[in-house]
Amino acid sequence: MRSTRRSLLAASVALACLGALAPREARADEPKEVRLDWATYNPVGLLLKEKGFLEEALAPRGIKVRWVQSLGSNKALEFLNAGAIDFGSAAGAAALVARINGNPIKAIYAYSRPEWTALVTRKDSGITKPADLKGKRVAVTRGTDPHIFLIRALQGAGLTERDAKLVLLQHADGRTALDRGDVDAWAGLDPMMAAAEIENGDVLVYRDAAANTWGLLDVREDFATAHPDLVRTVIAAYERARTYALANPQALAASLVAATKLPEPVIARQLERTDLSQPAIGPAQAQSIKAAGAALQQAGIIPAGTDVAAAVDGLLDTRFNPVAGQ
Repeated sequence: MRSTRRSLLAASVALACLGALAPREARADEPKEVRLDWATYNPVGLLLKEKGFLEEALAPRGIKVRWVQSLGSNKALEFLNAGAIDFGSAAGAAALVARINGNPIKAIYAYSRPEWTALVTRKDSGITKPADLKGKRVAVTRGTDPHIFLIRALQGAGLTERDAKLVLLQHADGRTALDRGDVDAWAGLDPMMAAAEIENGDVLVYRDAAANTWGLLDVREDFATAHPDLVRTVIAAYERARTYALANPQALAASLVAATKLPEPVIARQLERTDLSQPAIGPAQAQSIKAAGAALQQAGIIPAGTDVAAAVDGLLDTRFNPVAGQ
């Protein structure tokens, strides 16, 4: 009898060990895939895609990863609102406007603190300051940080966006329009803005690093509610990619060169103005986005009756903040 019990105990231990080693299938309520965007303005996400850290983390659960390219915050936010992706990259102020307009998202991670937008013009345009944009044609992508930056720059000069002639184009098309002389200025976005500087000799006529809101990873609110463990897995993978990027800056640059097909000096210029050291959501993001929200409310982009501070608090979600050292 004792021999039989010992045999049964040994068999149970062996089965438990095998179960621990075997890949765990996704629970019935888990999605079969997690969908994220990738964008050239999100270098950490780009490196994450290249290295396959998230695929590695989700493989034991039988969950696949699908990547969708975003060409701007507006596109990422559209994809999130349509349910085409679960996680998307967007500027903080753009995410705020989207949430106020009914897009149910939460900002859960700061993938960068960039100076990724400025006002750009050709060196022979005669434009030297925002006030010179009155009556001029300005290329801009509506609903993005460059658009919000343009509004704030015009406000500082005592103008509104109605005082300029806005030409609505996606970021890359805005640079092309500037090159062709179809517009007088462009609310630029890196890395296209860096390329315009280095390849064409275009000039940044107005810069304000503080008016650039953070690069934030957003998640659909219903996804975060249903699958908080998956959100934490995504954040952990992002943190692995961010840590790798900081330790291997050449690898980060090479990843951007490969994705954008831009020369190394252009990517170096982009990364010079990109801070990857502050991933946790908190007061710094709140302060920056609230300031942008107040400017947008003054411009009539956000309705006058909106409680901007409450909207920012509703956007930012600190539950998934990465823990230092983990």
